[in-house]
Amino acid sequence: MVFDLSDRINRIQTSQTIKIADITRDLIAKGKKVISLSQGEPDFETPEHIKKAAINAIEDGKTKYSYVDGMPLLKEAVREKFLSENSLDYKISEISIGTGCKQIIFNALMSLLNPGDEVIIPSPFWVSYKDIVEFAEGIPVLVDCSIENRFKLTPDDLESAINKSTRCLIINNPTNPTGSVYSYDELKSISNVLVKYPNIFVISDDIYEYLVYNDSKFHTIAEIDENIKMRTLTCNGMSKSFCMTGWRLGYGGGPKKLIEAMSKLQSQSTFHPSTISQYAAIAGLNGSRDFITDQKKSYEERRNITVSYLNNIDGITCNTPEGSFYAFPSCKDLYGKRTPNGEILKNDIDVCAYILKEAEVSVSPGSFFGKKDYFRVCYTAEKNLLSEALNRISNAFTLIK
Repeated sequence: MVFDLSDRINRIQTSQTIKIADITRDLIAKGKKVISLSQGEPDFETPEHIKKAAINAIEDGKTKYSYVDGMPLLKEAVREKFLSENSLDYKISEISIGTGCKQIIFNALMSLLNPGDEVIIPSPFWVSYKDIVEFAEGIPVLVDCSIENRFKLTPDDLESAINKSTRCLIINNPTNPTGSVYSYDELKSISNVLVKYPNIFVISDDIYEYLVYNDSKFHTIAEIDENIKMRTLTCNGMSKSFCMTGWRLGYGGGPKKLIEAMSKLQSQSTFHPSTISQYAAIAGLNGSRDFITDQKKSYEERRNITVSYLNNIDGITCNTPEGSFYAFPSCKDLYGKRTPNGEILKNDIDVCAYILKEAEVSVSPGSFFGKKDYFRVCYTAEKNLLSEALNRISNAFTLIK
C-alpha cells in the first residue's frame, strides 16, 4: 500500500534530545557503559508523600475518568500555588491541567495560531518550541541571544523582531539549555516593550522555577504588569523540582478564553491526565517543599563540579549557569582538531559524536537548540557518576591533536 503522510507531520521531527536519550538506552542495552548527561531528568526519587498519595488513590478506587482539564481539587492547589508563590491571582476557570508542561504549551499554540502567524523564540531554545509552532502552521522567529547577554533576550532584540505578523512570544525562565535566569528588571524591560503591542500573546515556561542558585531570584513575567498577565499563559509542571518526570503532569494559568479553547482541544486528544498523577500532584503542591532545598544544594555542588571540569579542558569554555540543571559550554576552539581515528572535528555535532564514541558519555549538540558551537551538559547524574563522566570527557580530549 502506498500512501502519503500529512504536510503537518512532515513539518516536524522527533525531539532531538529524546533521540539522543533513546540512542543512549540502546547502547546501554548492548552492554556499553554509557553515562547519560543528555536528558533533563532528576536522579532523585519522587518524594515519599507524593508516592503514598498515588498509592492511596489506587487503593481507594480513585481511578475513574476525571474532568477534561483537571480535577477541581488539583486546580485549587495550582491556584493557591500561583497566588502564594508568584502573586498571580487566577480563578479556577483560568487554570488548565495537562499531561506535562509540554502539552500545555502545545494546546496553547494550537489554540492561538493561524497559518503564517509568527512566534518569537529567543535562541538558544528548548528543542520542542520550534517544532510545535511549525506543527501549528506558525512561523518560528528565532532571535539569537549572545553569550555576552548570558543568552537572554534583550528589549532591543525583541523590538527588532516584532512586525504585523507577530502573534506570540515564548519566554523560558530559568532557561533550557543555558541555565540563565532573567531578573525582575530584565523581565520588566521586556514587558515594557510588550505593552506597546497589545496583540502579542506571551507563553511563559517556568518549569525550572525552583532551581535558581546563589543570589538569583525567580520571577515570572505575568507578575510584572497586569496588562501583560491578561495575555500571558504561565506554564509549569511537576516533572523537574518534584522529580515526577514519568508522571506526566503539567499546568498553566491564563485567560479564560484560551483555557476553554485548550480544554476543547484536549477533549479531542488525550482527554484528562491520569487521575493517579493528579492525586499525586495535589499532595506535591499542598505538601512540604523542604526536599527542594536539599535538591538545590546538591545541584549547585554538581554545577560547580561540571563548570570546573569543563573549563579545565583545553578548547572548552563554560560560564556558570544561574539556574535549571544545565551547563552550555562553547566548543568552537576544538574545531580543526584531529581525533585518534583521524577524523577532523568541524562542528558541535562532531564534538558530541566524539564524546559519545570515545568517552561513552552522551551530551547534546547546541545546534539542536538553535545555537551552534556549543553543547548542553545535564548535571543531574549522581555526583560520583557525574565526576566519572566529566573525567572521561577530559581524558578523551587529551587524545586529540
